[in-house]
Amino acid sequence: MTRDDPSPEPASTRNSPADAAASLASSNEMGHVARQLSSRIGRLILSPSRRRLARRSRELRRRLTGAPHRVDYFHQVDDAYAHLAAQALDALRERYAIELRPQLVEPELGPNQPEPELLASLARRDAAAVAPHYALEFDGAEPPAADATRLGQRILAAAAPDSFGGRAVRVGQALWRGDKDALEALASELGTADEAQTARALAAGNRLREKLGHYSGAMFHYAGEWYWGVDRLYHLEARLQELGAANSDAGPRFPRPAIPMHPVPDAARMQLEVYPSLRSPYTAIGFEKALALAEATGVQLEVRPVLPMVMRGVPVTFRKGLYIMQDTKRESETLGVDFGRMIDPIGEPVRRAYSLWPWAKQRGAGNALLAAFLRAAFAEGVDTSRVAGLRQVVETAGLPWLEAAAIVGDRGWEAELEANRLTLYEEMGLWGVPSFRLRGPAGEPDFSSWGQDRLWLLAREIQRRGQLPSAPPVREPQPPRST
Repeated sequence: MTRDDPSPEPASTRNSPADAAASLASSNEMGHVARQLSSRIGRLILSPSRRRLARRSRELRRRLTGAPHRVDYFHQVDDAYAHLAAQALDALRERYAIELRPQLVEPELGPNQPEPELLASLARRDAAAVAPHYALEFDGAEPPAADATRLGQRILAAAAPDSFGGRAVRVGQALWRGDKDALEALASELGTADEAQTARALAAGNRLREKLGHYSGAMFHYAGEWYWGVDRLYHLEARLQELGAANSDAGPRFPRPAIPMHPVPDAARMQLEVYPSLRSPYTAIGFEKALALAEATGVQLEVRPVLPMVMRGVPVTFRKGLYIMQDTKRESETLGVDFGRMIDPIGEPVRRAYSLWPWAKQRGAGNALLAAFLRAAFAEGVDTSRVAGLRQVVETAGLPWLEAAAIVGDRGWEAELEANRLTLYEEMGLWGVPSFRLRGPAGEPDFSSWGQDRLWLLAREIQRRGQLPSAPPVREPQPPRST
């Protein structure tokens, strides 16, 4: 998953407006001029009219050259999300008039994947939870063995494009079950490439992925835009349908599941913890939706903010930042949330806002303060580094500015946010935002998830738990009756 904030790459790689925006939005501190310039470039990148123009230009070029609707898919054999994506390949080929070109890739280590072991563990847990809602399957509690992964790569390196999807599913099933005998039987049945051919196939896939501008497995690329795994196929399907590439009027095969917003019986038995950050684009579009979910269902709510990842020293490259910005814009349109008129709040604006958090929370307006800040910074184009900008945030939250002005800069918030980070990291195995933890009712294990694109899964888990029978009341022992 790629859910966090942009950081810099070496200056020699920055040669476009997108690169410039990412580099400006990367450091822990940013001056007024840099914020304004970053904002203007960001608005250009995220402009819906610019995206429409780019899409029309690419489609015109495709028609003039007679090229097919070409979709590149990047398959990482030991990625749980890739196993879900592999199960979608044949369905996409049947439903759309596309040329689907599978590419084998390896995991890219480094700043784009700051927690590879945690990510792999999260992916297994998350894929198992998500799969049934898309009529897919995943069963893999443990990471695949290295030798089994290499054999899976050799089987798929020998596969023709048209047979890749079915073979990738069969390889994945054996691999994630840890069934080495089944995997070796597949190798005998289907054939394998030798080590040198497999290395060339992986190198070619890695190069193409890097050239097109990404770093993850389970990624689809079509005409200049990226789509992550099964979760973003509804964007790709909508685009193909708009272009008339659908083979029927059956509609999308992988629509985003709806977010049920219904009251839940005995909702007070459950507590929802929300972990936001004031510099996260995904938090900006998901925070108020999470608050609305808690209110609609009636579960108890606890908001536990954390410091932004870049301000915690987690590096993120401009490629990652650019993808996040563009993906957040698409997701915001699906959620019906404004996003894109932003002035980066990195550094002092975030710290100043957090310095008001304990006070605002005590007055019953902590969540309103965070929501107002996120809207101002990411949707309303308010420069929160200015006193006037922070005052607007405070007053929008219904709080008195004169009291706030006397508190701004206090550091009493730091210990609380660090404790929240440790809970997120050490107890939940997560490190990005927004993240969620659902607790209760008694006897149910904690359920945790990461990302605004998991609100639907969280909401369905709340509904499921709401249908569980209440525990029988505890009867107090009665004294013996006198005779």
